[in-house]
Amino acid sequence: MHTEDIFASGTSMRDLALQASKSFKSSWVELGRALYTIWKDKLYKSWGYQQFDAYVTKEIGIRKQTSLKLLRSYYFLEKEEPSYLQKDFAEEADAAQIPSYEAVDVLRLARSKDLDEQDYQKLKDNLFVKGKDSREIKKDLTLMMRQREEIDPEEAWQKKKETNIKRFIGTLKSLKREMDETKLLPADMAKEVNALIKKLEEQL
Repeated sequence: MHTEDIFASGTSMRDLALQASKSFKSSWVELGRALYTIWKDKLYKSWGYQQFDAYVTKEIGIRKQTSLKLLRSYYFLEKEEPSYLQKDFAEEADAAQIPSYEAVDVLRLARSKDLDEQDYQKLKDNLFVKGKDSREIKKDLTLMMRQREEIDPEEAWQKKKETNIKRFIGTLKSLKREMDETKLLPADMAKEVNALIKKLEEQL
């Protein structure tokens, strides 16, 4: 359609740009929904791909890290905030309020940090109402976590301790699996690693 036809039909270029922006910003949800179904049902295998990563890289043309963020962000909305997947949200929201998948992924991470409902709701408003981008949401989350540490340093220290112990346990378990597979180290050393893992788990 030519520009003069658009104006003749009563549609302003401003409205057209806003609508195009909405479609562009919300299209990641449709891609995330499709990729989630493909990943969950392993449909890529029937198309000749052994791994999901190979499928998205070669056929969709996106990196593994990007596909994972899309999957996680879509699944988070489906599970935690399904109202934002409704068609009327994209139609009624201002273009500036439609979040990117990167920003939704930050909100997902925030949910996993056990924020209180007031702080989580504030992040949601910043994302879905004020239209803040992922960088701004990260800053808001960092500030909330810092303020929480200042209010209750003992609780913050305990959580940091538990996080470090869990990370160390994960590393040891990975090392143990490698030791079992390669048989490069003696069996008694593997037993010592198991004993250390148990002692660390008792600290949680």
